[in-house]
Amino acid sequence: MAEETRSCCAEAHQKHTPRSEELKRDVSKRINRAIGQLNGIKTMVEEDRYCGDVLTQLAAVEKAVASISRIVMRDHLETCVTERIQAGDQQVIDEVMDLLKKFS
Repeated sequence: MAEETRSCCAEAHQKHTPRSEELKRDVSKRINRAIGQLNGIKTMVEEDRYCGDVLTQLAAVEKAVASISRIVMRDHLETCVTERIQAGDQQVIDEVMDLLKKFS
């Protein structure tokens, strides 16, 4: 039953991917931190802060978002992709390649 609950392979109008509470907390915490950084950057721009400082903060946000993406991608590979390959669905490889292109 636990595997059925975890499955994200069911074809439907909107796919559903159950995630562990630990992963949700970690990703949510990281997203909230990035949102806070973006709000800080917005304030910096509104206050006419030095461009170099703004760019430094933008680079930090980009790295934070990339880190979140890697965490979610790893979970996707370990769960959804693995399940679909085990079920004989080789099309998932094309899906993963398309996803990877979005991050390069």
